[in-house]
Amino acid sequence: MIPEPDAVVSVEAERLTALVGRVFRAEEVTWGGEEYVVRYRGQLLMDSVQAYDTLAEALRPLGITPLFRVEEGRQTVVLIRGVFDPKPSNPWVNLVLFVFTLLSVLFAGGVYSYEGPLPGAGISWGGFLVEAVKNGLPFAVSLLAILLAHEFGHYLAGRYHKTHVTLPYFIPFPLSPFGTMGAFIQLKEPPKNKRVLLDIGIAGPLAGMVVAVPVLLLGLSLSRLDTLPLATAPGTSLSLEGNSILYLLAKFAVFGKFLPEPASYGGMHPLVYWLRYFFTGYPLPLGGRDVLLHPVAWAGWAGLLVTALNLVPAGQLDGGHVLYVLLGKRVRRLYPFILTALVLLGMVWSGWWLWALLLFFLGRIYAEPLDQITPLDPRRRAVAIFGMVLFVLVFTPVPLILVG
Repeated sequence: MIPEPDAVVSVEAERLTALVGRVFRAEEVTWGGEEYVVRYRGQLLMDSVQAYDTLAEALRPLGITPLFRVEEGRQTVVLIRGVFDPKPSNPWVNLVLFVFTLLSVLFAGGVYSYEGPLPGAGISWGGFLVEAVKNGLPFAVSLLAILLAHEFGHYLAGRYHKTHVTLPYFIPFPLSPFGTMGAFIQLKEPPKNKRVLLDIGIAGPLAGMVVAVPVLLLGLSLSRLDTLPLATAPGTSLSLEGNSILYLLAKFAVFGKFLPEPASYGGMHPLVYWLRYFFTGYPLPLGGRDVLLHPVAWAGWAGLLVTALNLVPAGQLDGGHVLYVLLGKRVRRLYPFILTALVLLGMVWSGWWLWALLLFFLGRIYAEPLDQITPLDPRRRAVAIFGMVLFVLVFTPVPLILVG
């Protein structure tokens, strides 16, 4: 005898309600349609982390995923059809991209460091390439160490929490000053709760900074101070790296002065000069003293910049994850202000317009956890706040200034 459809639905309803009842006292039940199977409003009977794990494990064989939400001030359990079953990635793609990025970064480092003759002027092409690669090694090793630490911080945090993430995808870009546009990993399933999202999101910047700061200090100790020219010769140019608060302090720690040191403050108070130069890159400190960066220091500075870009508090950037766990869905209210700030910053460095364009299309989507009831514990809340402080410390309003 074939059971009636209503009887089948009734059996499923009773089974789902019984499973949910193990962890949740339902005060209101709403059966859904296409968006969800059923919604329960009421009160959890145990710790939210334990409750979610217990319910998710019980529902997985039925092909159903639970969502924990707070709606109209009430704890809510929503059941949706389907379970996340990420497919394995192809690691050969990651390896090939890394090899190309390694070559690209070596090339960029060689161009930055090489001071010998050009091919045909006392050196063969083969000899030139050997020297360029040899000169590019300190920069390439330093920068890739920072990027690898950053990305594997994310990856290992994801593995620790049993959240499926991809291996890092490195992006070669040989025509850029660094030879790469960085790297990224991809969440292959939503994070379980805010704690997991924070751990995965903040692990990258923290791990990267653990490597970047010593690399920067070592590189600065290998660098030297010199006087900047009053003007650039025809056909030549001068590149000045921008300042973040942490970079200024690192130069002060090594050289005992804030750099670049202008030849004259032009009648301005030094504090006014520095505030203006920090946020606009002007007036140019030509004729003053500045540090000529060793390739290792250049890599360390790039590591701070990469950290700052990743901590921009929007979308699925690391900073977007951090701000989301602090503010929840209210974070979307800040999106227009962040976008406007980047557009305005584009007036002093045009690269911010590219970031504004990317965030216009991609910055509205946040990685929402499956369980939004579980709050951050005090330790993680402190870490999240530190993440935002770190963003302020490494943010560089004007990353590069090209003179000439």
